[in-house]
Amino acid sequence: MTAVMEDLRARAREFAGDVLSHVREVTDPLPTATERYRATRPFYRQLVEAGFLRRLIPQALGGDGTGASSTAVLAEELVAGDPSVALHLFSTGLGLTPLLRAGNAAQRDRFLPPFLATSGTPIASLALTEPGGTANLAEPDGLRTTARRQGDGWVVDGEKQWVSHATGWDGTGPDLMTVVCRTGPDPRTSLAVLIVPGPIDGLQVTELLDPLGHRAHLLPRFTLAGVQVPGENLIGEVGDGLGIVSAAFGGALVGACAAGVLRAAFDAALRFARTDRRGGPVPVVEHQGVGFLLADVKTRIEAVRALTLRACAAVDSGSPGAEELSVHAKVFGSETAVQSLVDLMRVVGVDSYGHHLPFAGLLQDALAYPLFSGGNIGFRRRRLQAMLADPDYDPWCTMAGP
Repeated sequence: MTAVMEDLRARAREFAGDVLSHVREVTDPLPTATERYRATRPFYRQLVEAGFLRRLIPQALGGDGTGASSTAVLAEELVAGDPSVALHLFSTGLGLTPLLRAGNAAQRDRFLPPFLATSGTPIASLALTEPGGTANLAEPDGLRTTARRQGDGWVVDGEKQWVSHATGWDGTGPDLMTVVCRTGPDPRTSLAVLIVPGPIDGLQVTELLDPLGHRAHLLPRFTLAGVQVPGENLIGEVGDGLGIVSAAFGGALVGACAAGVLRAAFDAALRFARTDRRGGPVPVVEHQGVGFLLADVKTRIEAVRALTLRACAAVDSGSPGAEELSVHAKVFGSETAVQSLVDLMRVVGVDSYGHHLPFAGLLQDALAYPLFSGGNIGFRRRRLQAMLADPDYDPWCTMAGP
């Protein structure tokens, strides 16, 4: 790992310990999702002021980002501090990704400056997921939100859900929303992505979904009714939507998030095992069953991190195996996190079942990783299956070095 990445890891770890480790103290006592979400705003502001949002924007576009590997390092450290506020940051990065990857210079000049500043609390959303699911984007009913021409612009109508930051801090929408929609009957040729700046006239929140984890992150269901979008806010061309969406989810960030959650849980379990005797003569770590289980989990953490960083290095270098390695990292990392959280709770015993210790909350957060962004069944394993079925597939292109 380069000195620059080591410095980034150190700064992010210090920030997570000094700032993010206190988030749950503030948010957990609050009774509603909206209150918890709004209470995180000062913590998110400190993330922005520390320059971590700029880290998600490439240097070529005015930010400080140096690629997937540095983003993975940042994600692991911040998620270990608090998964909800870390998700604020990385879901904003996801919302910006269509603009960063496929936007033109005029669009970037217009919409990026608030996200390049180290002040305020700018947030962005990628409005993709809809009721009924959107894993089959190429199918006729895979995406129902429409955009129809009106003069020189577009009018957007549809329903979305599970979209981070869709309410904005005040209910009027985020600073920027990239909306995935279709302009005709065949989504393969008509899928499009439109930039919709906030406040959004025509956005109506219909339900605040109550997620199992990430309790201080807001994930609403909402409608877009007659939303007016200027023609120049189309990213790329009509029909580019499938490629833009695929590129937005192309990294291995899920693996890094899984490593961060596992780190936080492992540290707590190791502290317990070293100090608690459970009424016996020695700390429980001295018992072989406990020691072996902790060792197994530590092995899995190292494997998740190594695979994730390998995938990110492949992405950064343009290796032919980058996509496959990224999908492996997501599947393996997400499922390893869930299983390992359960194993660490077994180390601690029934006390881990309460929220006075971090395990229950971290398990709730980790359960999202195999499910979101298409999920391991709905999208990720299907993508691996398609690779394997391709006659031109080379199973060992993943061995290629940077």
